[in-house]
Amino acid sequence: MQIHVQSVASRREMDEFIKWPMRLYRNDPFFVPPLLVERKEFFGPKNPLFTFTEVAYFLAKGEQGRTVGRVTAHINRRHNDFAGERAGFFGFFECVEDPAVAAALMSAAEVWLRERHMSVIRGPFNFSTNEECGFLAEGFDSLPALMMPYTPRYYLDFMESLGYHRAKDLLAYNYASIGRIPDYLVRFADRAREKTQVTVRPLDMRRFNEEVERIFDVYNHAWEKNWGFIPMTAEEFRFTAKGLRQIIDPDLAVVAEKEGRAVGFSLGLPDFNPIFKKMNGRLFPFGLLRFLLGRRSIRRVRIITLGVIEEFRHSGVETLLIYHTFKNGLPKGYDSCEMSWVLEDNHMARRMFERVGAKPYKSYRIFEKPL
Repeated sequence: MQIHVQSVASRREMDEFIKWPMRLYRNDPFFVPPLLVERKEFFGPKNPLFTFTEVAYFLAKGEQGRTVGRVTAHINRRHNDFAGERAGFFGFFECVEDPAVAAALMSAAEVWLRERHMSVIRGPFNFSTNEECGFLAEGFDSLPALMMPYTPRYYLDFMESLGYHRAKDLLAYNYASIGRIPDYLVRFADRAREKTQVTVRPLDMRRFNEEVERIFDVYNHAWEKNWGFIPMTAEEFRFTAKGLRQIIDPDLAVVAEKEGRAVGFSLGLPDFNPIFKKMNGRLFPFGLLRFLLGRRSIRRVRIITLGVIEEFRHSGVETLLIYHTFKNGLPKGYDSCEMSWVLEDNHMARRMFERVGAKPYKSYRIFEKPL
């Protein structure tokens, strides 16, 4: 097959870039189509990420001009300033099961980054660790949780054959409720509360914008030493929070405070993915109705982020946040939870998840290659 890789240069081609995975995975039982209206906004000019990220979009075309793959190459100036390196990234990689197509796509991304004097290519990041990242490496037998990627096994083989090596694995933990909060978690929470004098409360949706500002400081301080972390700008954080507002259950978004100061935060979101799969990427004509009616049937939660500022780490506040998420969620019918993602070498977080009874069940892989 003759393969031609072209840069996306028109609105029609950008539309093809966004929608093409829905054709690639149309018969896959575990693929969840993205909401197209959300994707168009994410890739649109109002996303603050593009004020510091240079991006090239590529489509691979095969016989009769049919799309057979896509990828981005991008440079995040905030990452390079923060990490002190000249790293380029790839993301949004999707490809038919043909190694020649994968090679052509990755070659285009590598050339673009070399021309801009980057020394390494790393990914997939869509567009950073603050969004979806990684190729699925373990756990191909179930739907991904909300805002987690799903990719076929053959992507791993493609990367290795092209000279990429594993940079880091990201883990997802699964927790299945036993119908009540385990006694040991209650004891841990009581001990942490007494030791720290920290209180935990649900997010106040009536003061949503004010809450976002308080949590923003916690977010950037709690993860600043993690591998791959990129501090978010206030505008970027507000944009993300606005996009999540309609699916937040405030009882699952809990804030830890000491004397009125936010010292930790955990965001659990109802896992809408089974509903989004039925919506097939569209709100109309019936998608919105499925969304409104289906949310009552959700029984699974994804804890998407959980962090505590440095001076309160190792004091049990993390466990206290998990306890209150369970305490608030169980009476509402939530009976299982994915905690994701966590770095493979973040042993403190892994011990905490395992201590409350969660087990790793999926992993996602980041690759890199010198340029």
